[in-house]
Amino acid sequence: MRITHVQCIPVDRYLFVQVHTDEGIVGLGEVGTWGFLEAAEQVVSKFAHYLVGQDPLRIEHHWQYLYRSTHFRGAAIMGALSAIDIALWDIAGKHFGVPVYALLGGKTRDKARVYYHVLAETIEELVEGCRAAKTRGFTAVGHLSPFGDEPREQPYFKTHAAKMGQAIDAVRQFREAVGDDVDLCIEIHRRLTPAEAIVLARGIEPYRPMFYEDPILPDNFDAMGLVAENIHIPIATGERLHTIFEFEMLLRRGAVQYVRPDVCMCGGITGGKKVAALAEANYVGVVPHNPLGPVSTAACVQLAACIPNFAIQEYPIGEDKPPKSEIVRTALTYDGKGSLLVPDAPGIGVELMPDAADKHPYRLRWLGTRLYDDGSVMDQ
Repeated sequence: MRITHVQCIPVDRYLFVQVHTDEGIVGLGEVGTWGFLEAAEQVVSKFAHYLVGQDPLRIEHHWQYLYRSTHFRGAAIMGALSAIDIALWDIAGKHFGVPVYALLGGKTRDKARVYYHVLAETIEELVEGCRAAKTRGFTAVGHLSPFGDEPREQPYFKTHAAKMGQAIDAVRQFREAVGDDVDLCIEIHRRLTPAEAIVLARGIEPYRPMFYEDPILPDNFDAMGLVAENIHIPIATGERLHTIFEFEMLLRRGAVQYVRPDVCMCGGITGGKKVAALAEANYVGVVPHNPLGPVSTAACVQLAACIPNFAIQEYPIGEDKPPKSEIVRTALTYDGKGSLLVPDAPGIGVELMPDAADKHPYRLRWLGTRLYDDGSVMDQ
């Protein structure tokens, strides 16, 4: 079996990659460089010059070749490599007639617990979103900002006391809305300084969040370690990291209790499995990052199925525009009780709809970030 061509397919705000073979087997992957898909598309095109004519089952060899040949790293390169890796695993599963997880040691579980995205501009709407998620059977809610998802066009200012006090009270309201039947995955979007992150974490500790996601910018692992040393709730981070080496440095500092590898960014299923192994050696759970499309979700479930330290899966069905059913045919099933069932379909378990790109043309993501009221840049 040989690779005949590699195809990029932009659909809505996603970028999918199909790897075609001379046996008619087609593998499907997704790029995680969501802000710069155009750059990743060019990288995929360059990688295709190497891949055409190769045996698609030599996955680790191709991963190493593509990763090490250019001497450069970064989101566009790793997003492209990740999509190709997922597609090659999809080919391997279809070739052998088994799910990808069967090639990675087999199932460790029959279902993957998920958390539902709750999005709203006001705390009141977020509270209602938590209640609605509980009604739908979810046992965890996430993407849950105690600051609300306010418009980025709106300049921001609050005193330290108001900023901390209102955020702490928001988490109290989330907890009271759902009781202890639903876990809270608190999302900070990197908007705090280490000092602020420590104050807020201590304030929300009584409400027992499952994790405290990205309290500060992820670039300085020592700073994240400082926050972890001074709080008593688990930190989740890693969605912006590209390599196992970055995750190892984060883990070495005790700066994370739940790693968040993005299989569409950290090197695909190959990279995600290695990150999970590093985390396992440090008694750290895995919460795959997944704000993307349905191919990402399917790849994440394959990873969740075969690792022992899977904790919970991000499941962004709150943004079903367009409906995922118009993008892929899927073998994934939500059980109504807070989990996705692990499928037994060959490969990753999804197929791109033939008319997806025609129905939902590509939408460019424009640059845009929020400013403070004095005109300086903030993180949200």
